[in-house]
Formats: sequence, C-alpha cells, structure tokens
Amino acid sequence: MNFVIEHDRGSSMRLGLILAAMLGLAACDSGNVPTPTEQQTLRPPSAEAEAGAVALNGEGLSAGPEAFYFAAGKIEVETALESVLGEPTGSGINRECGAGAIEFTDYGAGLTVSFMEGSMVGWFWRLPLDGDPPAQAEISLVGDLQLGAPQAEAEAADGFDLIEESTLDGEFSLGDKIGGFLESEQVSMLYAGTQCFFR
Repeated sequence: MNFVIEHDRGSSMRLGLILAAMLGLAACDSGNVPTPTEQQTLRPPSAEAEAGAVALNGEGLSAGPEAFYFAAGKIEVETALESVLGEPTGSGINRECGAGAIEFTDYGAGLTVSFMEGSMVGWFWRLPLDGDPPAQAEISLVGDLQLGAPQAEAEAADGFDLIEESTLDGEFSLGDKIGGFLESEQVSMLYAGTQCFFR
C-alpha cells in the first residue's frame, strides 16, 4: 500500500493509521457528481447554511455563505472551509483507490474533504477521536439526522436503509446520495460522494 500522509501541523501517526483504515482501503465508490449542465438546474448544495457554519449534503457542502457542488475547485473549497473552520489539521493522498489518487484535507471535529485532479469529489464526517481538535464552527448535515444520533433515530429517518450486503458492519444509506455507519448504537460516520472503503 502506498499511502502518504502530509501533516501541515504536527505529525500524528495515530491519525495516519485512522485515515489509512478509513480511506486507503480497497475499492472506490464514485458518488453521483452532477455535470456542469446538471449543476445549473440544481439548487445550491445548501440554502440552509448560516454564516460561520458548514452544512454537508449529498451534492456537496456549504461553508458560510458559499455553496459548492462536487466537482468544485479544490482551492476554492479549501479557502471557504478555512475561513469558517480555521486552518486544516492535516492533508494527504491515497494513491491506491481504484478510481485514481484521492487527496484529502482534514478539519476539526472529524471532517475530511476529498479531491481528485483538483476538484472536490466527496466528504466524510466521523465522530471525533481522542486528541482530535474541536470544530471552530458548527458542522451539520442538512436535514434532521446528525452525527452521533441514536440508532433508533437513524432507522426512523426518511430514506434509511441498512445495507445488508455490505461487508462493512453497520453501513446504511440515507436516500441515494448519503451513506453512513452505525456503531455502538449511534451514527458514527456520514459520507457522500467518492469514497474508498474495504468492501
């Protein structure tokens, strides 16, 4: 496995191992990235984002007043996120994903945004681990279900479907664009777009 971690602020072997486990793992699952023509007919990824907050959804994310679809430019997305969340806590690249090399940038509170060839292709948001920096602003998923919600609340959410055939324990879908994982009877992770997981 050729997995490179490039931490801008402080090296953390633990974080590298976590990200290797989460991202550097077998097949890539390409999300539904709208074409530029389709993007013109879609509403912004979130009209619900407030100033000083990050709102995640199945088509991209919003950082404060700025909304980005998957396929938005890496520099623009990172600049907007940094203005809300502060400087990234780390970055790296996974060269083993079947879809091609995926770059990623980490922020506080377990948020990671993924890029390929200079464009945003996905995000995942996991429960913070010991030693993770806190978020400098509110992060939320557009809709009622949030990270850390009880399993019963997830199962009652519109579009919830446990992915029985998944080789990953507790994986579920929430409609056709959001995925996540249940662990210890709560939502431990949410994701959208292109990901690399063991399957």
